[in-house]
Parts: sequence; structure tokens; C-alpha cells
Amino acid sequence: MNRSCTIALALMLAAGPAAAQSLDGRLKKIADAKTITIAYRADAKPFSFTDDKKEVVGFSVDLCRRVVNSIESQLGVKELQVKWLPVTTQNRFDAVAKGQADMECSSSTVTLSRLKLVDFSSYIFLETTGLMAKRDSGLRSLLDMSGKKIAVIGGTTNERAVNAQLKARQMSAAVVPFKSRDEAFAALEDGKVDAFASDRLLLVGSAVSSKDPRAMDLLPDQLSFEPYGIALPRGDANFRLAVNTGLARLYGSGEIVEIFNRWFGDLGEPGPVVQALYLLGAIPE
Repeated sequence: MNRSCTIALALMLAAGPAAAQSLDGRLKKIADAKTITIAYRADAKPFSFTDDKKEVVGFSVDLCRRVVNSIESQLGVKELQVKWLPVTTQNRFDAVAKGQADMECSSSTVTLSRLKLVDFSSYIFLETTGLMAKRDSGLRSLLDMSGKKIAVIGGTTNERAVNAQLKARQMSAAVVPFKSRDEAFAALEDGKVDAFASDRLLLVGSAVSSKDPRAMDLLPDQLSFEPYGIALPRGDANFRLAVNTGLARLYGSGEIVEIFNRWFGDLGEPGPVVQALYLLGAIPE
């Protein structure tokens, strides 16, 4: 990014607010209970998952831990107890909307339809929908999928992206919905489907944990853009501000680079779009 672009972006951000002021809504509940509940998915590696020690870890989880630290500082609470609530692809937003969790930290794409149910933080990552197939299948891109079966997780943005791409290309392929990532990937391994469409890094995470990672190929297709955010209670402006304050301070401090490298170091430096995302999210005090 050149110097003039950096200056222009800084000027755009100059008037942004940064600190939570009023203690009401979810912030008051958290301060009174000295507890914050975070929903997570165990199948969203490397963004959120459980490791061999059964601990909740991942890129998004690290960001949310930093946000909790910031909220402690903003509230003047020494140490908030973090309760982890496991959720699925299907019930993750309901958990936040119904008050079972204060935030959801995994790999959730911000969409207009989801904003009718929950709010979202500033963006935390930018992904794309990709395709994975067996290496010996002969499949090299979406263009090879005519007459084939493509697994998706039902109700996701990936499912919509695949259907949209097939329609735009006037291709005929069976899009097969599954309830979970494990079920969809198992169907690919067992030959029940020919490909699996999901966020590209989640596909890599599934392959790494599979019986034979070398048997799988991540195809070059990028079928949609998926901006991730932390899901938050809808209409609670002060809580959203507190979360974005934590993210802004994290992005502005440069610690985001350390966290990015911890989880994605093998992929190299963040691309220019992701760098711009963190620059825009570093709202000044």
C-alpha cells in the first residue's frame, strides 16, 4: 500500500469513536456477573476449534480473548470469567440473539440477512469460498463439476455461492447439503460426493486433520468473498462499541500481525485487502 493511500485511509478514520461510555445492556450484565459467555464452533479450524487438550483455540478465539481483556479495562473489572459455549453452524446466531452467549467467535460471514438477527463487530478476516476434491479425481475447477455432486453445509453462504455460480455458468451439478463439516468431509473421503465447497482455510483445516491430507486437492476457484465478524447482540450499540474498541486497539498496536502469523504464517504476509481491513479497523481514540 503506497503512502498516499495510507494517508487517505487515516483521514477517513480520523473522526471515529473508540471507547465505550455507558454501562447498560449487555455491558451491565457482564460487569454485574463478572462473566462473559463466548460461543464457539469446534469444527472451524484454524479460526475456532478444540485442541488435543480440549481447550478452545484458534485465530478468532485469540482475537476474542484480546477483546475480553480490553472490556475488562473499559469496565474497570480485574478479571472476567470466560464461559465457552459450543454451538453449531445452525444455532450459532440464535445463541447470541437469545442471550445464551454474549458474542460468537468463529468464522461467521457478515451478511444482510444475518444482520436482521444479530449485529457484527468490525471485520476480523476476509475469506473466499473454495472447492476441495480428491487428488486422483481429475477435477481441477468448478468447470469440471457438471453432473457431479458438491457437498456444502446447509444454510451457509458457501451453499448460496455455489448455487449462484452454477446458475451463472448454466451448469448442472447436484449441491448436497450436510449438517456439519465433519459429515461433509467424510462424504468426500468416502466418495459419496465429488467435491466439498466451503471457506478455503476451513477446507485446509479439515484436510490437515483427515486420514490422508495428501489425498486432497484445494482447487483454485474463489467463488465468493466472505468477510468475517464477531456476532453480537442486535441493537446493543454500547456493547458493539466496546468490542470494536478492543479490536481497534489490537489492530492499531500491531499485535494482529503476531496473531496472524501464529495461525497463517505458512501462507505468508497478509494480502493487501486484509491489510486494508485491519487498517480500517484501527479506529483512532
